[in-house]
Amino acid sequence: MAESLFPQGMCVITANAMSHLQGEDIQRSLVRHSLGDWGEVCEEDKRENERGLKAGLRLFSIYRDRNQRKFYIITESDRTVTTVLLPEDY
Repeated sequence: MAESLFPQGMCVITANAMSHLQGEDIQRSLVRHSLGDWGEVCEEDKRENERGLKAGLRLFSIYRDRNQRKFYIITESDRTVTTVLLPEDY
């Protein structure tokens, strides 16, 4: 398996996201996020994430679960916390 491109720190999830998403979908997406697969972000956000990897900025990904519910994963710039949340939690 490929190695993570950055430390994710402590992984947390909002109560709303926890009540709507399946653990397997979350775990699979956290792995994708750590490998630099940013999911459904636009080209500008992909470039920003690539810059963020080098400059230590916030990293932002968008994924969909098995029911096509959109959710976000955000790793803070200091890499101490990665948060899973639904768009309405943002």
